Amino acid sequence: MRILLVEDDALLGDGLRAGLRQLGFNVDWVRDGQAAERELRAANHDAAVLDLGLPLKDGMDVLATARAEGVKLPVLVLTARDALSERIRGLDLGADDYVLKPVDLHELAARLRALVRRAHGMPEQQLALDGVVLDPAKRLVTLDGEPVALSAREFDVLHALMLADGRVLSREQLEQRIYGWGQEVESNAVEVHVHHLRRKLKPALIQTVRGIGYAIARAASP
Repeated sequence: MRILLVEDDALLGDGLRAGLRQLGFNVDWVRDGQAAERELRAANHDAAVLDLGLPLKDGMDVLATARAEGVKLPVLVLTARDALSERIRGLDLGADDYVLKPVDLHELAARLRALVRRAHGMPEQQLALDGVVLDPAKRLVTLDGEPVALSAREFDVLHALMLADGRVLSREQLEQRIYGWGQEVESNAVEVHVHHLRRKLKPALIQTVRGIGYAIARAASP
């Protein structure tokens, strides 16, 4: 799950990025409102954590512009502004959730997972299909009730495909979901991950759509 973190405080931003990465998120970090606008338009992330007190452009204005431009990315506002009127304004401008600083890292992670699930129309925590169950919070995959050892990248590919719920994802889209800025991507990395997933789970679970990408059959909640 790839997250855009928008936070100008260097100490807090570094801590959030490191903590979320330890919990299995792929985190890209920007520190001002203009950079946030650019990345929100690019639509390379599953969700965004947006601070409000940003240099160059205030977070509220960033949020308003993004929604006016049709950006549908789930946005969790993270701020020290605790006035009720500010929270109401942020929600009315299009924020999907609101957390006040200081925030518990595990709560932030849980809220992000919930936002992404809802954005894909999947209210249940676990994703399941044909005996394969994926738990994003525990980063655990089981096959017919037995745990399956997956690498972090393999887990992320499977998670992205199950969230897509039948839609085809290209190799480039999968790379965007599982690799962050500055991470080297080998030319056949996605193909290798898919090959390993088929071997460890079920050969027919992931379908290759020739010339387009990969898809997984429509997932159902357990």
